[in-house]
Amino acid sequence: MSLKGVSLPSTPIVSLQNFSSAKRRCPITPFCLPAVSTAEAPPTASMRCVSSQFLPRLNPLHPPGVKRRTVSLETVAAHHHNQQRSLTMQQREYSRYHQGWRRPFYGTATEKEEYRKDIRQLLKKQMSEKWALQREMLSSQSKELETLMEVDRTALMQDIEQQRTQASFLTKYRDENKRLMETKWQENRLTRSQETLRERELLHFNPINWSGTLK
Repeated sequence: MSLKGVSLPSTPIVSLQNFSSAKRRCPITPFCLPAVSTAEAPPTASMRCVSSQFLPRLNPLHPPGVKRRTVSLETVAAHHHNQQRSLTMQQREYSRYHQGWRRPFYGTATEKEEYRKDIRQLLKKQMSEKWALQREMLSSQSKELETLMEVDRTALMQDIEQQRTQASFLTKYRDENKRLMETKWQENRLTRSQETLRERELLHFNPINWSGTLK
């Protein structure tokens, strides 16, 4: 039996690709890093040090240009910047050290003369600093000696004044003792004279000294 004029709905064919979920993409926060110069620093006039201003070390978790840290933040560029900065500083330090000892042995006549001139100036500076230190030490010692002499002089004056005060006190003490002794001696003489007069009066009234106490 055929069904003419009846159309059956066709079943749609669905592939698994249609159900695949779309990949989630997180936006990467762009930031700019300061350029690190790897060029060799030019030598100075004295060739003893290389004055170069290095960029500061970056914090990988807080790089410049990023206001807020997110989970999509990548730290590869910041670490690379810090590594390149470290290598540049090492190269400049090695260059400074190499330039320091290369001149007196392998430099030109002008560089050798400049090196000897720097050595002479350095020795003169050291000698002047040593002489200044010695002069300062001698000045300090002289001031200390003057202070000690002044203290000694003050102590001697105090000792002399104390000796004078003690001598004056002893003199007054001696004079007072002498006065007291003379007064006592005078009183004793007066007492003996009075006793002698009284005994004479008693002998006058009683010529016979029965007790033998009268003189």
